[in-house]
Amino acid sequence: QLVESGGGLVQPGGSLRLLCTASAYTLDYFAIGWFRQAPGKEREGVSCINAAGSPTDYADPVQGRFSISRGNTKNLVYLQIDSLKPEDTAVYYCAAKPNYYCSGFPREYDFWGQGTQVTVSS
Repeated sequence: QLVESGGGLVQPGGSLRLLCTASAYTLDYFAIGWFRQAPGKEREGVSCINAAGSPTDYADPVQGRFSISRGNTKNLVYLQIDSLKPEDTAVYYCAAKPNYYCSGFPREYDFWGQGTQVTVSS
């Protein structure tokens, strides 16, 4: 089971660090993706880190502002979000893919967390 945390209400220009943890297994051998879904919109891939630790960004609007990384423990993945904008408001999900390679398609991920709400507003 995956659990996200770290979301909240933040002003434009602020930062958040989201955490994705696994309670029953390590995430070493999984590609871990972060997705987001805003009201009335489809879920979109944001960033992914493959089993070797190489990151990929999937959404152009997040280039240079989002950074995905693995934690020192084997069951932790971070998503650092800087220079937040109102359009970043969404529920953010982490997902695990039991495969080396990343993907921006939600259907390729087998395990999902419940999501954490990020709201950017002044």
